[in-house]
Amino acid sequence: MAGKGAKATAAKAAEKEKGKKAPGSRSSRACSQEEPVPKKDVYQLFAEKVRDNKQLESRWAVMQETRVEYFRGKDFTTFIKNHPEVGEILGPDKDMEAEDIVNTLLIKNLVIRCDRVWKTVRPGKKKLSSWPAHLEIHQEQVFTENDGFYAWMFLKRRTLWQTILSFIWPVFALAVCLFPVYPYQCKIVVLYSCAGALLFIVSLLLLRAAIFGVLWVLLGKRVWFFPNINAEETTFRELVRFWPVKDEGERPKWTSRLFYTTVALLVILLLRHHAPDECHLSDELGQ
Repeated sequence: MAGKGAKATAAKAAEKEKGKKAPGSRSSRACSQEEPVPKKDVYQLFAEKVRDNKQLESRWAVMQETRVEYFRGKDFTTFIKNHPEVGEILGPDKDMEAEDIVNTLLIKNLVIRCDRVWKTVRPGKKKLSSWPAHLEIHQEQVFTENDGFYAWMFLKRRTLWQTILSFIWPVFALAVCLFPVYPYQCKIVVLYSCAGALLFIVSLLLLRAAIFGVLWVLLGKRVWFFPNINAEETTFRELVRFWPVKDEGERPKWTSRLFYTTVALLVILLLRHHAPDECHLSDELGQ
């Protein structure tokens, strides 16, 4: 009887062990039957790699009230010819022509073909701008090398600095809201810092305008040194640019240059004539 009881106890223990192991075995089989994670499209990876490459020149423009980054078809063709290693990511399609690659990107909605809004030469210009600031969607979504513009249709990967700034801006906004409760010394520092920044901006704008006026009167060239901090559609790269871009405008007539020179001289003489006397001003300050 004792032997039978021991056997029954052993059988029950074995059944319990099987019951314990069963969920684990079922979970392992379920894991083995799970579908593999789908890989990212090679053309998506290719588009991200090309967009991050600084060798392909690109600019920013406004298309349907949205800022987009775009490149030119001829620049893309030159880029593919000069950097064939970029196409290695495409695998079997690495030897495709630039036209076929862009057409595939168009089909996958990774890029979109755009056209300039103003298709005629604007007054005061000799030719159409090489990089228009305003674009619209082209009716024919096919690649063309001549005067073809293509905008990226996916979000660019966020850089480390963008991630850091996304945490700093809320802190900065909170600090601005708490300005009334700052100590007196902190308020003075903020006040003089803002006044200094404002003085720097005004001085930069006046110096920029003075250089432009002198070169326009003497040489008839429209040369804008320093960044245009008043532009609403500028990028950070354009904001820190010092050297001026090429002047594509029509050369002004000498009569207009002479007229504005005369007006500037009259204004300077008028201001000098009505300027306060230094001796009289010093006497008033002394009293």
